[in-house]
Parts: sequence; C-alpha cells; structure tokens
Amino acid sequence: MTLCPIALAVGCKKCPAFSVCPLKGVIGDYKKPEDTQTKPPADKR
Repeated sequence: MTLCPIALAVGCKKCPAFSVCPLKGVIGDYKKPEDTQTKPPADKR
C-alpha cells in the first residue's frame, strides 16, 4: 500500500528525493528490478 503523498501523486521515480529516500520500497510504490534480467552473456565457443 502506498502511503507517501508524492508517490500517490506522481510516483516514486519522479520524486525529487528518490535517490536519498530510505523508505521508497516501504511506503512508496518503488519495486526493485528483477535480477534475472541482467544475466551474464553466454560463453561463445
């Protein structure tokens, strides 16, 4: 549930304090990107 008034209005990413906010994942709407999207390149032989 989003409790932050800025996250409710425009979203966490557009907030001016996004880079320093310690609670963006707790009271905001920020979701961490999945680690599976950044796979290392396959070894070409």
